[in-house]
Amino acid sequence: MCTACGGGADDGRGLHDPAAKDIALRIVSSAENSSLDWRAQYRYIEDIGDGRGYTAGLVGFCSGTGDLLAVVERYTEERPGNVLAPYLPALRAVVGSDSHEGLGPRFTDAWARAAVADPVFRAAQDAERDRLYFTPAVRQGERDGLGALGQFVYFDAYVMHGADGSKGSVGFRAMREKALREAEPPSQGGDEAAYLNAFLDARVEAIRQEPSHSDTSRVETAQRVFVREGNMGLEPPLRWRVYGDDYRVDERKTPPAR
Repeated sequence: MCTACGGGADDGRGLHDPAAKDIALRIVSSAENSSLDWRAQYRYIEDIGDGRGYTAGLVGFCSGTGDLLAVVERYTEERPGNVLAPYLPALRAVVGSDSHEGLGPRFTDAWARAAVADPVFRAAQDAERDRLYFTPAVRQGERDGLGALGQFVYFDAYVMHGADGSKGSVGFRAMREKALREAEPPSQGGDEAAYLNAFLDARVEAIRQEPSHSDTSRVETAQRVFVREGNMGLEPPLRWRVYGDDYRVDERKTPPAR
């Protein structure tokens, strides 16, 4: 695998390493929730005015895009009769819109209460985060020959933009196709830093095309910094800036068993 000079070579495990995954989740949380404490975000829920209805939980599951519905459906499979189950018809009805019809404060209160009280609900969020975003991003990163940093770059793109690769979309697959037109990934003998910069160029373009997004700092003063430093293993110490706030991670820590 080609890596940029300057250290930070990947250890071969990428984001499969629980400590590396924890760092990735902390960086995502810095952009999604202005906090490194990603475990405090299970209970988060609000409408941020981006046209996607409620944004909630670990990676900003949205009522308008259907991934919030997927969380509640999984939770209900594992815990029938839970406090969120009565809202399933309303959640199905609002997919594709920013509507709160049938939801409102009682729903948001129930979401927060379930997140605090029930580990099964927290596990449902973990599982849907991994199924929809983390696992496909890491797998594609591995196929493209990318280390932990590149896998994280893919994961963050999945979280913010989704997977869509259809014509005119700004989803992950569309970004990757644009990047491949500009640079070869390491799996094809390309330079890892050059390829990641091409992908990040496509990501910046995607951010600027979305009406609800314009600030590109989660790329330019975070991910691009790690690429420039040659830190392909996403190894601490890490310093970055997102939306005007400074963050740092000084060491890898193996997450405690739940």
